[in-house]
Amino acid sequence: MTLRLVGNKPSIIGVLDLQGGVHEHLEHLESIGVAYKKVKQVEDFNNLAGLIIPGGESSCLSRLLNIFGIKNIILEAHRKGMKIWGTCAGAILLAKKVVGEKSCLDLINITVERNGFGAQLDSFVSEALIPGVSAKPVPLTFIRAPKILDVGSGVHMLLKIDDYIAAAENESVLVTVFHPELTGCLALHHYFAVKCGLKTVLKGNEYSDPRWDLSSWTKHAGIDEKYQALKK
Repeated sequence: MTLRLVGNKPSIIGVLDLQGGVHEHLEHLESIGVAYKKVKQVEDFNNLAGLIIPGGESSCLSRLLNIFGIKNIILEAHRKGMKIWGTCAGAILLAKKVVGEKSCLDLINITVERNGFGAQLDSFVSEALIPGVSAKPVPLTFIRAPKILDVGSGVHMLLKIDDYIAAAENESVLVTVFHPELTGCLALHHYFAVKCGLKTVLKGNEYSDPRWDLSSWTKHAGIDEKYQALKK
């Protein structure tokens, strides 16, 4: 099956809606003022400037790509110009090499180690300055995160911490091993939108969303009213 991209200039960022943190990314895309949608079917790829592959469970996501028959659709859309951002598990799927496993999409020349920091209990939060992304430190949330051990030709390191790389990119692919969607910082979503050739509503270097809280994403999942009722 082939994919046809319509329109002169794709204008939407999609979030792969198979498993993982889909709605949190939708919330951030809405906050930066770009058009967005969930992506699950072949026809959902029409008019996509970019695709976010969210964090979740990489083995599960890899299987679902084949079950839903969209792995080759993603590869074809990428060849036609669609940019891709993988967070955590998404970064694993995009890597050229995965330690001890077969690679999936092989779209960025990096070597990744799954569960690089240990088990779920070894998850942590931190912050770091990422030049080119934000003039202010960016909050980092690592949840059973992978480590980028090495980058090959054509790949630029955006953030290196100690002995591992936490963010990297090539011309068409961005990868982060942490979860920007789980904080109120919009810097990485703005950065990806610009990479996709889109404009955002953000001004200057102010990338913090004052409206964000831990329940903001629930309206995209259709559970906001129930969540707010439980808080009362």
